[in-house]
Amino acid sequence: MKPADARFLTVNGGSSSIKFALYDVGEPLKRGLHGKVDRIGLPDARLSFTDVLPNQSDERRIDAPNHVACVPLLVELLEKKTGVSAVSAIGHRVVHGGPHYRDPVRVDGAMLEELRRISSFAPNHLPSTIALMEVFAKKFPRVPQIACFDTAFHSTLPRVAKLLPIPRRYEAKGVRRYGFHGLSYSF
Repeated sequence: MKPADARFLTVNGGSSSIKFALYDVGEPLKRGLHGKVDRIGLPDARLSFTDVLPNQSDERRIDAPNHVACVPLLVELLEKKTGVSAVSAIGHRVVHGGPHYRDPVRVDGAMLEELRRISSFAPNHLPSTIALMEVFAKKFPRVPQIACFDTAFHSTLPRVAKLLPIPRRYEAKGVRRYGFHGLSYSF
């Protein structure tokens, strides 16, 4: 049974940004606090957010040398605005699931290991996404995390569309067209 104020957090770790949103569980879903950290790794990184209920927005410069350094700031913001105890799940957008991951899946050690193995498929995204999943697991050890893969959108391409104009020996090694930035879900 879910608490009356149950919420789930969505996290989209990009190459130099993190977008986040907190949703109230219920019918219909209601987006509450949401925002982004931009320019991670640069001296002028910024955190901007909107808290929907009081209709408050803010933007501030922050120290964000990497994605992991942003998590304590996000947790502090969540605690201040809504309380983190109501977070009942965390969903992550993952740019690439390789040949094994298409459907949303619970984050576990085997999945993280596979993502590490294929991190060269998306070197500007996967390492920071993996790091975010690991640090959120430490901050919220009892909260399930779910990964949703961009490559799922194109996973049903016909074989001929997946093939690249390269020798077939590369296909045997897993080289094929996957398609990217295609998360698409209907409610």
